[in-house]
Amino acid sequence: MVFPQHRISPEAYLRSELLADIKHQLIDGKPHRMPDVSSNHNLIAGNIACELKQQLKGTPCRTLISDIKLRVADDFFYPDVMVVCNEDNVDPYYKTAPTILIEVLSKTTRKFDQSLKRLRCQNIPSLQEYVLIEQDKGEIQVFSRAHNWQSFYYYLGDRISFTSLDISIAVEEIYERVDNEDVLSYLQQKPQDASQTAS
Repeated sequence: MVFPQHRISPEAYLRSELLADIKHQLIDGKPHRMPDVSSNHNLIAGNIACELKQQLKGTPCRTLISDIKLRVADDFFYPDVMVVCNEDNVDPYYKTAPTILIEVLSKTTRKFDQSLKRLRCQNIPSLQEYVLIEQDKGEIQVFSRAHNWQSFYYYLGDRISFTSLDISIAVEEIYERVDNEDVLSYLQQKPQDASQTAS
Protein backbone atom coordinates (compact mmCIF):
# COMPACT_ATOMS: atom_id res chain seq x y z
CA MET A 1 0.00 0.00 0.00
CA VAL A 2 1.47 3.36 -1.06
CA PHE A 3 0.20 6.54 0.54
CA PRO A 4 -0.40 9.61 -1.64
CA GLN A 5 2.08 12.47 -1.19
CA HIS A 6 -0.61 15.16 -1.03
CA ARG A 7 -2.68 15.94 2.06
CA ILE A 8 -5.32 13.40 2.95
CA SER A 9 -8.26 13.40 5.34
CA PRO A 10 -8.25 11.51 8.66
CA GLU A 11 -10.83 9.13 7.22
CA ALA A 12 -8.69 8.38 4.14
CA TYR A 13 -5.65 7.89 6.38
CA LEU A 14 -7.44 5.43 8.64
CA ARG A 15 -8.69 3.40 5.66
CA SER A 16 -5.22 3.34 4.08
CA GLU A 17 -3.45 2.49 7.32
CA LEU A 18 -5.54 -0.66 7.72
CA LEU A 19 -4.06 -1.93 4.44
CA ALA A 20 -0.51 -0.60 4.86
CA ASP A 21 2.43 -2.97 5.41
CA ILE A 22 4.33 -0.25 7.31
CA LYS A 23 2.84 2.05 9.93
CA HIS A 24 2.52 5.78 9.25
CA GLN A 25 1.75 8.78 11.39
CA LEU A 26 -0.47 11.57 10.01
CA ILE A 27 0.83 15.07 10.68
CA ASP A 28 -0.84 18.16 9.20
CA GLY A 29 -2.61 15.91 6.69
CA LYS A 30 0.55 14.21 5.43
CA PRO A 31 1.49 10.57 6.20
CA HIS A 32 4.97 9.91 7.57
CA ARG A 33 6.47 6.43 7.67
CA MET A 34 7.38 5.16 11.13
CA PRO A 35 11.15 4.60 11.51
CA ASP A 36 12.71 1.27 12.39
CA VAL A 37 13.57 0.78 16.07
CA SER A 38 16.64 -0.67 17.77
CA SER A 39 16.71 -3.52 20.27
CA ASN A 40 17.41 -1.02 23.08
CA HIS A 41 14.36 0.99 22.03
CA ASN A 42 12.22 -2.14 22.05
CA LEU A 43 13.53 -3.31 25.44
CA ILE A 44 12.92 0.05 27.12
CA ALA A 45 9.37 0.34 25.80
CA GLY A 46 8.64 -3.24 26.82
CA ASN A 47 10.16 -2.81 30.29
CA ILE A 48 8.16 0.27 31.22
CA ALA A 49 4.96 -1.13 29.69
CA CYS A 50 5.39 -4.29 31.76
CA GLU A 51 6.00 -2.32 34.97
CA LEU A 52 2.96 -0.13 34.34
CA LYS A 53 0.72 -3.07 33.53
CA GLN A 54 1.77 -4.92 36.71
CA GLN A 55 1.22 -1.93 38.98
CA LEU A 56 -2.08 -0.93 37.39
CA LYS A 57 -3.77 -4.32 37.79
CA GLY A 58 -7.19 -3.91 39.36
CA THR A 59 -7.50 -0.26 38.28
CA PRO A 60 -9.47 1.23 35.35
CA CYS A 61 -6.17 2.13 33.64
CA ARG A 62 -4.89 0.17 30.64
CA THR A 63 -1.34 0.11 29.27
CA LEU A 64 -1.14 0.14 25.47
CA ILE A 65 1.93 -0.28 23.28
CA SER A 66 2.96 1.10 19.91
CA ASP A 67 0.43 -0.65 17.66
CA ILE A 68 -2.41 1.58 18.89
CA LYS A 69 -2.73 5.07 17.43
CA LEU A 70 -3.32 8.30 19.34
CA ARG A 71 -5.55 10.90 17.73
CA VAL A 72 -4.89 14.57 18.50
CA ALA A 73 -7.34 16.71 16.53
CA ASP A 74 -6.66 15.51 12.94
CA ASP A 75 -3.15 14.21 13.65
CA PHE A 76 -2.40 10.55 14.38
CA PHE A 77 0.64 9.28 16.27
CA TYR A 78 1.92 5.90 17.42
CA PRO A 79 3.19 6.46 20.99
CA ASP A 80 5.66 3.87 22.23
CA VAL A 81 3.53 3.40 25.35
CA MET A 82 0.39 5.09 26.62
CA VAL A 83 -1.79 4.65 29.67
CA VAL A 84 -5.52 5.25 29.22
CA CYS A 85 -7.64 5.54 32.37
CA ASN A 86 -10.84 7.04 30.95
CA GLU A 87 -13.48 5.32 28.86
CA ASP A 88 -12.10 5.85 25.38
CA ASN A 89 -13.90 3.59 22.92
CA VAL A 90 -14.57 5.99 20.08
CA ASP A 91 -12.70 3.75 17.65
CA PRO A 92 -10.98 0.35 18.03
CA TYR A 93 -7.83 1.57 16.24
CA TYR A 94 -7.04 4.79 18.11
CA LYS A 95 -7.38 6.49 21.48
CA THR A 96 -8.06 10.14 22.27
CA ALA A 97 -7.81 10.48 26.07
CA PRO A 98 -4.50 9.15 27.46
CA THR A 99 -3.33 9.91 30.99
CA ILE A 100 0.36 9.29 30.27
CA LEU A 101 2.32 9.20 26.99
CA ILE A 102 5.81 7.68 26.79
CA GLU A 103 8.29 8.04 23.95
CA VAL A 104 11.71 6.37 23.64
CA LEU A 105 14.02 8.83 21.92
CA SER A 106 16.11 8.00 18.87
CA LYS A 107 18.28 10.14 16.60
CA THR A 108 15.59 10.24 13.92
CA THR A 109 12.66 11.09 16.20
CA ARG A 110 14.27 13.13 19.01
CA LYS A 111 13.52 16.64 17.75
CA PHE A 112 9.96 15.77 16.77
CA ASP A 113 9.15 13.95 20.03
CA GLN A 114 10.63 16.75 22.15
CA SER A 115 8.96 19.64 20.35
CA LEU A 116 6.04 19.48 17.92
CA LYS A 117 4.61 16.18 19.11
CA ARG A 118 4.95 17.09 22.79
CA LEU A 119 3.33 20.50 22.35
CA ARG A 120 0.39 19.08 20.42
CA CYS A 121 -0.11 16.25 22.91
CA GLN A 122 -0.06 18.67 25.85
CA ASN A 123 -3.32 20.07 24.48
CA ILE A 124 -5.08 16.77 25.24
CA PRO A 125 -7.28 17.55 28.29
CA SER A 126 -6.78 14.12 29.90
CA LEU A 127 -2.98 14.06 29.57
CA GLN A 128 -1.12 14.44 32.88
CA GLU A 129 2.45 13.36 32.10
CA TYR A 130 4.56 13.19 28.94
CA VAL A 131 7.68 11.05 29.28
CA LEU A 132 10.84 11.02 27.15
CA ILE A 133 13.29 8.15 27.66
CA GLU A 134 16.82 8.19 26.30
CA GLN A 135 17.96 4.87 24.82
CA ASP A 136 21.67 5.69 24.51
CA LYS A 137 22.11 6.90 28.10
CA GLY A 138 20.32 6.51 31.44
CA GLU A 139 18.18 9.65 31.45
CA ILE A 140 14.41 10.15 31.60
CA GLN A 141 12.56 13.47 31.30
CA VAL A 142 9.00 13.80 32.62
CA PHE A 143 6.79 16.78 31.73
CA SER A 144 3.99 17.24 34.28
CA ARG A 145 0.68 19.07 33.86
CA ALA A 146 0.50 19.44 37.66
CA HIS A 147 3.65 21.60 37.41
CA ASN A 148 2.55 23.62 34.35
CA TRP A 149 4.42 21.22 32.05
CA GLN A 150 7.73 21.84 33.78
CA SER A 151 10.09 18.92 33.17
CA PHE A 152 11.93 16.79 35.74
CA TYR A 153 14.94 14.55 35.09
CA TYR A 154 15.53 11.07 36.50
CA TYR A 155 18.62 8.87 36.35
CA LEU A 156 19.71 5.34 37.24
CA GLY A 157 19.26 4.91 41.00
CA ASP A 158 16.17 7.18 41.06
CA ARG A 159 12.48 6.29 41.21
CA ILE A 160 9.93 8.08 39.03
CA SER A 161 6.67 8.97 40.77
CA PHE A 162 3.74 9.07 38.36
CA THR A 163 1.42 11.16 40.50
CA SER A 164 -1.54 10.81 38.15
CA LEU A 165 -1.47 7.02 38.66
CA ASP A 166 -0.23 7.01 42.29
CA ILE A 167 2.61 4.61 41.43
CA SER A 168 6.39 4.77 41.13
CA ILE A 169 8.91 2.88 38.99
CA ALA A 170 12.66 2.51 39.49
CA VAL A 171 14.69 3.87 36.58
CA GLU A 172 16.81 0.73 36.85
CA GLU A 173 13.77 -1.41 35.99
CA ILE A 174 13.11 0.63 32.87
CA TYR A 175 16.68 0.04 31.66
CA GLU A 176 16.82 -3.66 32.58
CA ARG A 177 19.09 -5.53 30.12
CA VAL A 178 19.54 -2.40 27.99
CA ASP A 179 23.00 -2.11 26.45
CA ASN A 180 24.42 1.38 26.85
CA GLU A 181 27.41 2.90 28.65
CA ASP A 182 25.39 4.43 31.50
CA VAL A 183 23.68 1.14 32.33
CA LEU A 184 26.98 -0.79 32.18
CA SER A 185 28.73 1.74 34.43
CA TYR A 186 25.83 1.77 36.90
CA LEU A 187 25.79 -2.01 37.18
CA GLN A 188 29.58 -2.14 37.68
CA GLN A 189 29.40 0.40 40.51
CA LYS A 190 26.30 -1.07 42.14
CA PRO A 191 27.08 -3.00 45.36
CA GLN A 192 26.65 -6.76 45.05
CA ASP A 193 23.63 -8.18 46.83
CA ALA A 194 24.04 -9.86 50.22
CA SER A 195 24.01 -13.42 48.86
CA GLN A 196 26.85 -12.68 46.44
CA THR A 197 28.84 -10.89 49.14
CA ALA A 198 28.42 -13.81 51.56
CA SER A 199 29.71 -16.27 49.00
